[in-house]
Amino acid sequence: MSKIYFTSDHHFGHKNIIKFSERPFKDVNEMDEILIQRWNEKVNPEDEVYHLGDVGLSSSGKLRKILDRLNGKIYLINGNHEKSAQDCHSRFEWIKDYYELVVKDDEFERGEQLIVLFHYAMREWNASHWGAYHLYGHSHGTLSDDPTSRSFDIGVDCHNFYPLSFEEVKAIMKTKSWKPPFEKGNR
Repeated sequence: MSKIYFTSDHHFGHKNIIKFSERPFKDVNEMDEILIQRWNEKVNPEDEVYHLGDVGLSSSGKLRKILDRLNGKIYLINGNHEKSAQDCHSRFEWIKDYYELVVKDDEFERGEQLIVLFHYAMREWNASHWGAYHLYGHSHGTLSDDPTSRSFDIGVDCHNFYPLSFEEVKAIMKTKSWKPPFEKGNR
Protein backbone atom coordinates (compact mmCIF):
# COMPACT_ATOMS: atom_id res chain seq x y z
CA MET A 1 0.00 0.00 0.00
CA SER A 2 1.38 3.40 -0.95
CA LYS A 3 2.06 6.13 1.57
CA ILE A 4 1.98 9.92 1.37
CA TYR A 5 5.07 12.00 2.17
CA PHE A 6 5.77 15.73 2.43
CA THR A 7 9.03 17.65 2.11
CA SER A 8 10.53 20.91 0.91
CA ASP A 9 13.67 22.93 0.23
CA HIS A 10 16.21 20.32 -0.84
CA HIS A 11 18.14 22.86 -2.91
CA PHE A 12 19.90 20.06 -4.80
CA GLY A 13 23.08 21.37 -6.42
CA HIS A 14 23.08 24.63 -4.43
CA LYS A 15 26.46 24.90 -2.71
CA ASN A 16 25.65 28.18 -0.92
CA ILE A 17 22.69 26.66 0.95
CA ILE A 18 25.23 24.72 3.02
CA LYS A 19 26.50 28.01 4.43
CA PHE A 20 23.17 29.90 4.43
CA SER A 21 21.31 27.19 6.35
CA GLU A 22 24.32 25.84 8.24
CA ARG A 23 23.88 22.38 6.77
CA PRO A 24 26.38 19.79 8.09
CA PHE A 25 27.87 18.78 4.74
CA LYS A 26 31.44 19.26 3.50
CA ASP A 27 30.33 20.06 -0.07
CA VAL A 28 27.37 20.02 -2.45
CA ASN A 29 28.10 16.49 -3.69
CA GLU A 30 27.94 15.07 -0.17
CA MET A 31 24.75 17.06 0.50
CA ASP A 32 23.03 15.81 -2.65
CA GLU A 33 24.00 12.18 -1.99
CA ILE A 34 22.78 12.26 1.62
CA LEU A 35 19.52 13.97 0.61
CA ILE A 36 18.91 11.30 -2.05
CA GLN A 37 19.78 8.51 0.42
CA ARG A 38 17.47 9.84 3.15
CA TRP A 39 14.61 10.35 0.67
CA ASN A 40 14.92 6.78 -0.63
CA GLU A 41 15.29 5.30 2.88
CA LYS A 42 11.68 6.27 3.53
CA VAL A 43 9.97 6.63 0.15
CA ASN A 44 9.13 3.59 -1.97
CA PRO A 45 8.59 3.76 -5.75
CA GLU A 46 4.77 3.58 -5.42
CA ASP A 47 4.54 6.29 -2.71
CA GLU A 48 3.37 9.85 -3.31
CA VAL A 49 5.61 12.79 -2.35
CA TYR A 50 4.35 16.37 -2.15
CA HIS A 51 7.40 18.60 -2.52
CA LEU A 52 6.66 22.15 -1.37
CA GLY A 53 9.25 23.90 -3.49
CA ASP A 54 12.90 24.74 -4.04
CA VAL A 55 13.85 21.34 -5.37
CA GLY A 56 17.19 22.37 -6.81
CA LEU A 57 19.47 25.12 -8.00
CA SER A 58 21.57 23.48 -10.68
CA SER A 59 21.30 22.98 -14.40
CA SER A 60 18.17 21.15 -15.46
CA GLY A 61 20.34 18.31 -16.80
CA LYS A 62 22.00 17.74 -13.41
CA LEU A 63 18.70 18.11 -11.58
CA ARG A 64 17.01 15.60 -13.89
CA LYS A 65 19.66 13.00 -13.04
CA ILE A 66 18.97 13.56 -9.33
CA LEU A 67 15.19 13.45 -9.78
CA ASP A 68 15.47 10.18 -11.68
CA ARG A 69 17.18 8.64 -8.63
CA LEU A 70 14.38 9.61 -6.23
CA ASN A 71 11.65 7.10 -5.39
CA GLY A 72 7.99 7.94 -5.62
CA LYS A 73 5.50 9.93 -7.62
CA ILE A 74 6.43 13.56 -7.02
CA TYR A 75 3.94 16.43 -6.96
CA LEU A 76 5.60 19.85 -6.96
CA ILE A 77 4.34 23.02 -5.33
CA ASN A 78 6.31 25.88 -6.87
CA GLY A 79 8.86 27.59 -4.68
CA ASN A 80 10.86 30.67 -5.52
CA HIS A 81 13.73 28.65 -7.11
CA GLU A 82 12.04 26.39 -9.63
CA LYS A 83 13.51 27.21 -13.07
CA SER A 84 15.44 23.93 -13.38
CA ALA A 85 12.55 21.90 -11.92
CA GLN A 86 10.16 23.47 -14.42
CA ASP A 87 12.50 22.29 -17.18
CA CYS A 88 12.13 18.77 -15.72
CA HIS A 89 8.32 18.96 -15.65
CA SER A 90 7.86 15.46 -17.06
CA ARG A 91 9.36 13.99 -13.84
CA PHE A 92 6.51 15.46 -11.78
CA GLU A 93 2.93 14.24 -11.66
CA TRP A 94 1.96 17.93 -11.74
CA ILE A 95 3.34 21.35 -10.81
CA LYS A 96 1.09 23.87 -9.05
CA ASP A 97 1.45 27.07 -7.03
CA TYR A 98 -0.91 25.92 -4.27
CA TYR A 99 -2.81 22.76 -3.48
CA GLU A 100 -5.47 21.54 -1.08
CA LEU A 101 -4.97 17.83 -0.46
CA VAL A 102 -7.70 15.73 1.13
CA VAL A 103 -6.40 12.61 2.89
CA LYS A 104 -8.84 9.84 3.82
CA ASP A 105 -8.40 8.93 7.49
CA ASP A 106 -11.07 7.59 9.84
CA GLU A 107 -9.41 9.30 12.83
CA PHE A 108 -10.88 12.60 11.64
CA GLU A 109 -14.44 13.76 12.16
CA ARG A 110 -15.55 13.47 8.54
CA GLY A 111 -13.19 10.62 7.71
CA GLU A 112 -10.77 12.92 5.96
CA GLN A 113 -8.22 15.64 6.68
CA LEU A 114 -7.62 18.75 4.58
CA ILE A 115 -3.97 19.76 4.17
CA VAL A 116 -3.16 23.11 2.57
CA LEU A 117 0.19 22.95 0.75
CA PHE A 118 2.04 26.15 -0.11
CA HIS A 119 5.71 27.10 -0.30
CA TYR A 120 5.21 30.02 2.07
CA ALA A 121 3.87 30.12 5.61
CA MET A 122 0.42 31.58 6.10
CA ARG A 123 -1.23 32.77 9.29
CA GLU A 124 -4.65 31.66 8.06
CA TRP A 125 -5.69 29.28 5.31
CA ASN A 126 -8.84 27.63 4.00
CA ALA A 127 -10.65 25.85 6.85
CA SER A 128 -7.90 26.64 9.38
CA HIS A 129 -10.66 27.42 11.88
CA TRP A 130 -11.99 23.88 11.34
CA GLY A 131 -8.62 22.20 11.92
CA ALA A 132 -7.20 21.97 8.40
CA TYR A 133 -3.43 21.51 8.39
CA HIS A 134 -1.01 23.83 6.60
CA LEU A 135 2.46 22.67 5.56
CA TYR A 136 5.01 25.09 4.17
CA GLY A 137 8.70 25.45 3.40
CA HIS A 138 10.84 28.40 2.33
CA SER A 139 11.98 29.50 5.79
CA HIS A 140 14.53 26.71 6.47
CA GLY A 141 13.48 26.56 10.12
CA THR A 142 13.94 30.26 10.80
CA LEU A 143 10.30 30.95 11.69
CA SER A 144 9.23 30.26 15.26
CA ASP A 145 6.76 27.41 15.45
CA ASP A 146 3.32 28.38 16.74
CA PRO A 147 2.22 25.64 19.15
CA THR A 148 -1.41 26.76 18.80
CA SER A 149 -1.47 26.51 15.00
CA ARG A 150 -1.98 23.40 12.91
CA SER A 151 0.90 24.33 10.64
CA PHE A 152 4.65 23.82 10.49
CA ASP A 153 7.74 23.99 8.28
CA ILE A 154 8.06 20.70 6.39
CA GLY A 155 11.47 21.63 4.95
CA VAL A 156 14.38 19.21 5.17
CA ASP A 157 16.36 21.57 7.40
CA CYS A 158 13.76 21.00 10.14
CA HIS A 159 13.54 17.19 9.90
CA ASN A 160 17.10 15.87 9.74
CA PHE A 161 16.94 16.04 5.92
CA TYR A 162 14.14 13.43 5.66
CA PRO A 163 10.66 13.70 4.15
CA LEU A 164 7.82 13.12 6.64
CA SER A 165 4.95 10.70 6.15
CA PHE A 166 1.34 11.71 6.71
CA GLU A 167 1.44 9.70 9.94
CA GLU A 168 4.48 11.67 11.14
CA VAL A 169 2.78 14.96 10.22
CA LYS A 170 -0.34 13.88 12.11
CA ALA A 171 1.74 12.99 15.18
CA ILE A 172 3.37 16.45 15.17
CA MET A 173 -0.02 18.13 14.83
CA LYS A 174 -1.30 16.15 17.84
CA THR A 175 1.39 17.78 20.00
CA LYS A 176 -0.02 21.23 19.26
CA SER A 177 -2.49 22.94 21.57
CA TRP A 178 -4.83 24.13 18.80
CA LYS A 179 -8.43 24.69 19.79
CA PRO A 180 -11.33 25.37 17.42
CA PRO A 181 -11.94 29.13 17.63
CA PHE A 182 -15.72 28.80 17.49
CA GLU A 183 -16.09 26.37 20.38
CA LYS A 184 -17.68 27.75 23.51
CA GLY A 185 -15.06 29.39 25.71
CA ASN A 186 -12.51 29.91 22.91
CA ARG A 187 -13.68 33.34 21.77
